[in-house]
Amino acid sequence: MNHLIVYAHPSSESFNHAVLDTTVSTLKEKGHQVTVRDLYTLGFQPVLKPEDTAALRAGQTPSDIKIEQEHIAQADAITFIYPIWWTGMPAILKGYIDRVFSYGFAYAYGETGIDKLLSGKKGLIINTHGTPKEIYDQIGMTEGLKVTSDIGILEFTGIEPVDHLLFGSVPSVGEEALKANLKQVQDKVASLF
Repeated sequence: MNHLIVYAHPSSESFNHAVLDTTVSTLKEKGHQVTVRDLYTLGFQPVLKPEDTAALRAGQTPSDIKIEQEHIAQADAITFIYPIWWTGMPAILKGYIDRVFSYGFAYAYGETGIDKLLSGKKGLIINTHGTPKEIYDQIGMTEGLKVTSDIGILEFTGIEPVDHLLFGSVPSVGEEALKANLKQVQDKVASLF
């Protein structure tokens, strides 16, 4: 299976990076081909500019967008790994979605509604956040994050959301809890793919 990981965290010392390493090693142990697109390391330009829109409409996809679309097209499964900042994804990842999941590539409007152009792919999202999980659950934020990402992005484009892991209190839970979280990532990735 060709597995694409889209990763968005600026620090190689972060817990998100440990999640990335765990995900990559688990997939490789199972014999999958793994490609990681580390948006910060790539210096991905996240701002959708008028010239991008004009080029896409003219069928002249800008080269940086085309490269990412080729990775997505070749993937059987896509895992997004990123922190939740201010109740959403980092700006670099939002810009990636804005620019790469473009009309005519990820979706289109047909005679019967929305054509989901990325159908047949599986999607997993793994998030961390500083707020305790219980608070996010209580105020509806956990469910809100799942709706906007799993349904609003993945399902909208035809990617089947297979799971969405959210780990709260990451900066303060302690080493044992973080190890348990990584074990959960390892077990989930191994069971899904």
